Amino acid sequence: MAIRALFPTLVYRESLGGPDIRRFNLDMADECRSLAVSDAAGRQWSAQHYLGGYTSYGSLDRLHLVTSLFARLRRRLDPHVKAFARALHYDLAGRSLAMTDCWANVMPAGVVHSLHLHPTSFVSGTYYVEVPKGAGALKFEDPRLVAHMATPPRRADAPEGFRSFVSVPAKAGDVVLFESWLRHEVPPARFSGERISISFNYTWSEKPSR
Repeated sequence: MAIRALFPTLVYRESLGGPDIRRFNLDMADECRSLAVSDAAGRQWSAQHYLGGYTSYGSLDRLHLVTSLFARLRRRLDPHVKAFARALHYDLAGRSLAMTDCWANVMPAGVVHSLHLHPTSFVSGTYYVEVPKGAGALKFEDPRLVAHMATPPRRADAPEGFRSFVSVPAKAGDVVLFESWLRHEVPPARFSGERISISFNYTWSEKPSR
């Protein structure tokens, strides 16, 4: 019997690393909390779309172009995104990758980020700044579910790659990357403190000819 696995869905996870990572995360957490206080437009948007929490998605969604700290984060993320794109076997000869969007999220206990994807982007991801014990994981949905018309349920002991949903625990200092078409969510969780993360999108473009 010959069985092949086709059309894999890859998710990348790695520590951002560096000897200054603890200081970097402390500074990033302070900046995110300051945004949550000073960004009136973001708080207003969050009150309608991010109940109980704060996100700058609807107000300041290009933070890598606004503050030096987020620009530093972008520079540290670039090599990870390039490595992920290579693992996906995309032809990047004569093409460049660039961050297009970058926004902050501050989630207290009970806040939900419902299933969604990131249209018009190529690679999306999250960097975890501060993650209290018990804070919500990043939950991915099998992209084939819409076509699973008459299939029976999976066995409870099915391997991870065969499950309908897979959760990747959040960990401070880690970056998680995925292709932007992959639907994902952050379910509600009970914990003490705030779950702080930075979400971002990358796109590709043709390099200008010389």
